[in-house]
Amino acid sequence: MKSYVISILVCFYSAFSLAQTMMFGDTSRLGRPFSKDPHVITFKGKYLMYYSIPPKENSTEVAGWGIGVAESRNLNKWERVGEITPAAPYEAKGLCAPCALVREDTVHLFYQTYGNGKKDAVCHAWSVDGINFVRNATNPVYVPTATWNCGRAIDAEVVFCRDKYYLYYATRTPDYSTQVIGVAVAGKGTSFNRETWKDACDRAILVPQYPWEGKCVEGPSVIPMGDWMFMFYAGAYNNDPQQIGVARSKDGIHWEKMSNKPFLANGDAGSWNYCESGHPHIFKSPQGKTYLFYQGNDDFGKTWFLSNIRIFWKGDKPYLEN
Repeated sequence: MKSYVISILVCFYSAFSLAQTMMFGDTSRLGRPFSKDPHVITFKGKYLMYYSIPPKENSTEVAGWGIGVAESRNLNKWERVGEITPAAPYEAKGLCAPCALVREDTVHLFYQTYGNGKKDAVCHAWSVDGINFVRNATNPVYVPTATWNCGRAIDAEVVFCRDKYYLYYATRTPDYSTQVIGVAVAGKGTSFNRETWKDACDRAILVPQYPWEGKCVEGPSVIPMGDWMFMFYAGAYNNDPQQIGVARSKDGIHWEKMSNKPFLANGDAGSWNYCESGHPHIFKSPQGKTYLFYQGNDDFGKTWFLSNIRIFWKGDKPYLEN
């Protein structure tokens, strides 16, 4: 039996296993659960989750990818409350892969354009309610120009640490064959405008090296913990299967992988995430608990669900409870 339920009466899907595990799939675009690339923030006493939603099938009404917004009070049950659709020429083919951060009373959203190949880039918008966004006039705010990559930037992750903002992104090698991760930085008081971002180094900071990673590392999500910064990243392309690894760094630029095995693997045959556990987001709640949000499916991408799992820490190492 398939692990999803289709309903024409609702525009979102949210279900629970006996263990009360989060399982969310937005049905608004396709009529079946399809949500990717989760990112969660705490804002004005509630949780907001941003995620990618696909174009509508056989329709010219919505031509490209968009970003869905869901709200929760407990990190398990989510209700769809809005979406972000193209509003500028550079977004005309779609936008997706959101990253959000709260600064004072404003949500800053970083996202990528979609459907432009090597010209896809990182954009920025801001909002005072978390749903309605104003675009940055300098968009796209980051486009890599170094010769070690192909000029593309996707899967943005912006994190504040050590008095600066780090912008992590996925790109490809010049021959477009291998997905790797790079980083740019901006000062503490940045406007997030294009001119404020500078390359932090002249090379990729993370590359695929283990068999399970194939020719792809992407979807970086970074959290400062003690003296370290920890990056949860996706290894291998979607449904290859994509799985999640962890690396750590003292300076945000030089990273060491913590294992040659996935931290969170795809599920066994018959499980909801048999085809992958991918595109991670590490989230720290106001209570200090950490949760790993991620995407998965069991039908090679016909559907996509979002879930989370509690992450525990022993000293300077993350772990999962059995």
